[in-house]
Amino acid sequence: MKDSHKKHRWFVVGISFAFMLFHQADKLLIGPLTTKIMESFQIDELQMGAVVSGALVVGTIFYPLWGYLYDGGGLRIRFRGIYLNFRNFTRPKLLALASLLWGCTTWLSAIAPTFKTFTIARSSTGIDDSSYPGIYSLLGDYFPPKMRGKIYGLLQFSQPIGYLLGMILALFLSDLLGWRSIFYITGSLGVVLAVIIFFTVKEVPRGQSEPELADMTEIAIHRFELKHALALLKKRSMWLLFIQGFVGVFPWQVITFWFFRYLETERYYDENAVMMTMVPAVLVLSSGYILGGVLGDYAFKRTKRGRLLVAMGGVLAGAILLNITMVIPVEQKLLFGISLAAMALFMPIAAPNVVSTVNDIALPEVRSTALSIQYFIENSGAALAPTLAGFIALRYSLESAILWICVTAWILGAIVLAGAAYFVPKDIDALREQMEVRAEEGQVTG
Repeated sequence: MKDSHKKHRWFVVGISFAFMLFHQADKLLIGPLTTKIMESFQIDELQMGAVVSGALVVGTIFYPLWGYLYDGGGLRIRFRGIYLNFRNFTRPKLLALASLLWGCTTWLSAIAPTFKTFTIARSSTGIDDSSYPGIYSLLGDYFPPKMRGKIYGLLQFSQPIGYLLGMILALFLSDLLGWRSIFYITGSLGVVLAVIIFFTVKEVPRGQSEPELADMTEIAIHRFELKHALALLKKRSMWLLFIQGFVGVFPWQVITFWFFRYLETERYYDENAVMMTMVPAVLVLSSGYILGGVLGDYAFKRTKRGRLLVAMGGVLAGAILLNITMVIPVEQKLLFGISLAAMALFMPIAAPNVVSTVNDIALPEVRSTALSIQYFIENSGAALAPTLAGFIALRYSLESAILWICVTAWILGAIVLAGAAYFVPKDIDALREQMEVRAEEGQVTG
């Protein structure tokens, strides 16, 4: 591999990290701003939950389209006599478009004068929220399978750090500048990154990092084909990953959106106490992504079931530790914070391993599509999570809502991951055989 290519792939990792960091800060900013937005529009928990659910629904709808386009699928749009052919858009150019949409839709949220217009504007931010599969697909072609867990863990490390950044912006600047100004700041970052990505990030042929194809000098082009996408549905481990995704994101949506208000209203924390509790927890959670990726790569070298066994262990540990955390008395803030951080370490361990497993069993030209289906199914369930939690909170408490939803989802997820681990070796072997055939034919995806 040329030195210039090695340098550029790490540059792409850096740009992708920056995109996900600031995008997550913008996306998750609404959590710590929830109370101020509710006071501004004079709304209750159920109405506020609908705001987040709206963005999740829109993101869910757009996942299949983003996946199809990232995999080279054709789409031609006519607007006032001008034709836009998305088949000619590379993955970096599509990512730049997503970044531009992020900036513009966030600005619309900032200027919305009423709760109705704010809900519509905030829902429109879901369009770019479903653009991540292209990042994973692109970096999957820059790095070989044995490194992907660590790379994906590093990228996903940006998500809680982005949450922390959003929390800092909300707690320190919202009183000074107002919550609308925070959205102006994060929206502007999207526009700036769109320009950087458009002019600096390079496309690479799909599949070039696969072991069977790594030494090939000429790489033929394969684009999205419906038969290959439909073949994904014949893989039993893929089906189980889809099911796990459906239940697995419920806890993330509930904790991300409602945990700040839970601390404020049911544990009676002021802003300083919230910061002292959440900052260490988020920092520990961030390290869980990297730990999950490293452990998954290590286990994968020893058994093809390794990644999913690591994921299952992380999910079960999270469920146990959340139960312990939520019963700690309100006055024991230090013990609560330590227990919360311990739980946070295990929450993300499954994430890089699920993404890596999808890459382990899907052909390169349908990996964005496979991940888009995964996220489509995840969001189909998770779109209702904030509203469901709000519904339970009105009748019982936020503590009950968080505990019941998260523990139930994690236990179900662990059971499904165990099933996926049982079936995944056969699906990995099938992909490796397909790549060997392509190597013999002198072909690879692009």
